[in-house]
Amino acid sequence: MSVIKHWLTPEWPAPTNIHAATTLRTGGVSVGTYSSLNPAMHVGDDAGLVKQNRQIIKDLLELPGDPVWLDQIHSNRAVSASPSLAKDSRGEVHQADASYTAECGVVCAVMTADCLPLLVCSTDGSQVAAIHAGWRGLLAGVIGNTLSAMQIPRAPLCKREARGDFLVWLGPAIGPDCFEVGAEVRDAFLEKSAAFITAFKPQSNRKWLADIYQLAIIDLNTLGINKVYGGGFCTVTEHERFYSYRRDKQTGRMATLIWRA
Repeated sequence: MSVIKHWLTPEWPAPTNIHAATTLRTGGVSVGTYSSLNPAMHVGDDAGLVKQNRQIIKDLLELPGDPVWLDQIHSNRAVSASPSLAKDSRGEVHQADASYTAECGVVCAVMTADCLPLLVCSTDGSQVAAIHAGWRGLLAGVIGNTLSAMQIPRAPLCKREARGDFLVWLGPAIGPDCFEVGAEVRDAFLEKSAAFITAFKPQSNRKWLADIYQLAIIDLNTLGINKVYGGGFCTVTEHERFYSYRRDKQTGRMATLIWRA
């Protein structure tokens, strides 16, 4: 008898002490548009059910402690995931879109429902990070800010050379055939770098299809990171597995988590 898994396990060559997962929308107790494993307190779901879902996630993944949840604001701010960090009344860290740690047993976490979750680990297993990257965060440099904040000896970020000290996994996000944006979004990325031009395809309605995975990969390559894994999901079309804000508006979130043993 097969066991139903309510999470994805990243396929990447991370060190054996690195553990990571992305939860699916199944296996929880929330109902209606939030069905069923919604861990997000900020989307209008019943707080009691969300707390149960968070405990279910902790049990399913055998987490070493409660995840350090973020109050995400589509910024480029990265914070240390120290459990002692000041928290708000919901138990969430104030306003950041990435967290990192070198402490064993501390769980970095981000929540998404179309935006791109990225997991980062050092090749020696000494550091991990979780990043929430919508197009605004990518444009603002959330990936670079997170890498800069992680305390790993490295070459300057401006060098366009392969860096072997980081691995990155791209979790489930909106697919390139569903992410329609206005010309102003494309223009903003091209103003930042002409390299982003390959991540946009024109539509007949003067809109553009953006490939959020490609936007992240281009950014990572510019930072000298070429060991990138994952991608290829679509939260909009894979409705049985993933929440999607663009598809449903009122909905839950997936959690993408990483920790060191």
